[in-house]
Amino acid sequence: MKTSTKPVRVLIADDHEILREGIVSVLSTVEAIDVVGEANNAEMAVVLFEQLRPDVTVLDLKMPLMGGIEAIKAIRRIDSAARILALTAYQGDVLAREVLAAGAAGYMLKHGIRKELVEAISNIANGFKHISLDVALELGHYCDSELLSQRELEVLRYVAAGNTNRKIGELMGLSEETIKTHVKTILAKTKAHDRTHAVTIALQRGMLRV
Repeated sequence: MKTSTKPVRVLIADDHEILREGIVSVLSTVEAIDVVGEANNAEMAVVLFEQLRPDVTVLDLKMPLMGGIEAIKAIRRIDSAARILALTAYQGDVLAREVLAAGAAGYMLKHGIRKELVEAISNIANGFKHISLDVALELGHYCDSELLSQRELEVLRYVAAGNTNRKIGELMGLSEETIKTHVKTILAKTKAHDRTHAVTIALQRGMLRV
């Protein structure tokens, strides 16, 4: 924990009450951690952060009213030194990159809460980064891969919805040949065998989110 004798003050933000209570239960057994506030949506998390100024904010990335990345940026605008641990079920490298780029100090998978959360908070409170092992492996595996452009992501979303190239072209105001070119580029960048495989990879990596 922190080198001072004061406990690490933690704000918990998660819209699922049972999970939030579980997190508080885990942390309540640790004398060096003091849960100072709880939020059930991202907007409340930002408000409570400004009021409480916790040492570490544990933030679920998927909450009502405001996206997790937007909330991270909002908190960092209040205090550029804010230490935020992002919680998520997504282990894909693309979302992790976006979250860390937004200013989060940590990225942790929810299934690791019981065995990993206290260590993660300790690391972040002491100025270190913390990334779940599965996510770190994904980041390493795809470190040299080329990301999809916004236009390619838009095409892939339409592909995931089951649209043909012709229909996608109509929806986007582009020719069918242009869409075919985009799909070909998407397959190359994702190293996918076909359209369905590309969608599967995009979901796994966090390019597309349900």
